[in-house]
Amino acid sequence: MKRIDFPRRGFCRPALFSLLAFLTACAVGPDYERPAADLPATFTAVPGKTPAWTASETHLLKEWWRLFGDDDLNELVAKARLHNFDLRAAVARVDEAEALAREAGAAYFPRIDLGASSSRSEVSRIGAIPVPAPNSRMRDSRQAALGVSYEIDLWGRIRRMNEAATADFLATAYAKDTIELSVSAYVVSAYVALRAADANLSFTQSTLESRKQVLDIVRSRVDAGSASTLELYQAEGVLEAARAQLAGLRHQRALAESQLALLTGQVGLTIKPDDLLRLPIPPVPPPGLPSELIESRPDVRLAEESLIAANARIGVAKAALFPSVSLTGNMGSESAALVKLFSAPAEVWSISAALAMPIFDAGRNFARIDQATARQRQELANYLKSVQTAFKEVNDALVGLRENSEGDRAQAARAEAATKTLELAQRRYEAGYSPFLEVLDAQRGANDARLAFIDLRQARLNSVVDLFKAIGGGWSDPFANAAGAEASDTDAEGEK
Repeated sequence: MKRIDFPRRGFCRPALFSLLAFLTACAVGPDYERPAADLPATFTAVPGKTPAWTASETHLLKEWWRLFGDDDLNELVAKARLHNFDLRAAVARVDEAEALAREAGAAYFPRIDLGASSSRSEVSRIGAIPVPAPNSRMRDSRQAALGVSYEIDLWGRIRRMNEAATADFLATAYAKDTIELSVSAYVVSAYVALRAADANLSFTQSTLESRKQVLDIVRSRVDAGSASTLELYQAEGVLEAARAQLAGLRHQRALAESQLALLTGQVGLTIKPDDLLRLPIPPVPPPGLPSELIESRPDVRLAEESLIAANARIGVAKAALFPSVSLTGNMGSESAALVKLFSAPAEVWSISAALAMPIFDAGRNFARIDQATARQRQELANYLKSVQTAFKEVNDALVGLRENSEGDRAQAARAEAATKTLELAQRRYEAGYSPFLEVLDAQRGANDARLAFIDLRQARLNSVVDLFKAIGGGWSDPFANAAGAEASDTDAEGEK
């Protein structure tokens, strides 16, 4: 993984670094080296032959939700990335961290201050230094001067401070990217839930109409004396069950719609109904996915930048053990009369160098080094945990996608068989070949099978979302496109 260098605005000038190269060559504290995570070369959840490509040869799509091919979804995610309040707060934190990094970078430059003063005073005639009577007791003073101060970074304290500030800025930027990725995934999952509710509502509405027709048939048979009142009550019961199911599904859809409104920052958002089955199954990676891909995840990068910052602060703490050298200078003028303030005789200047070194501080500086070292070990543990957590999440997403895909295909076949069973049972009942109980069983079976199919299709799509989120982006590898097309063809045949 390439670490992005932070472009310091105005303070990262090659000419200045050339001048200060000798003074900043010595930086105490450990230089950062990425720790080994000891992960397998590929994810182990999906067996198969490892393809002849690596992470550097793959490409992740940042706008991975576009693989679902839904304009409404694309618009919702765009609104969320623009108006979501968590994201807006994260962007503000990035701006704050960038400003802090620029502030730390200013220490590379001398500080120049302008000072000016004017004063008038009266002295005593009978004081320690009496003023003779003919002389004026009033004293005027006018001063103007430029002051320059500069710390020579002999031990790399400023360099390490900038290294830590840059890493903090990048960590904050990756934290924003993490929130952005999560918000996008939440929007897609909520949208899938909305479309699943739409699909279930459409099916339940059809079921309601079908049960009304069955109820009419039962009534006519009861009137003709070929069916009992019990069958009429049973038909009315299953009809009301469909109405209750319809109300519950409308509630689920309303909740999903309000969740999307919150995520996108759009109060009162309304979305027209559509069908879940219209959403395509995006292409997924083939077996042998390189585990190096998790290094592109923003939360993993965040953890590494936090480790880099903690590592640099060890150097800052160690630099306090060594002498600090600072240069100061003043140049200006001083005069009793304002008109003569900038004349040659009024010129004043001074230059000085100061050295400070701790002799005895009761172990304070060593304690600070121990604190910085302990924080570095904490961030190291956090980084290694984030890498292993990312590996686990990708593995889990791959397993979930595989099993939900199998279940989706099986449930599609079950729903098709249950629908045919219901049609046959109704024809047999109308012809008087089977009791009404057979129709009731077929109705329950068809209803349960269709709802289970929609649930599994939703779970399958959510597994794709989980995989994209776990990897840190969508998939654009040609191997995956072929695999995805093959899977889509299989799904299309199953739905037929």
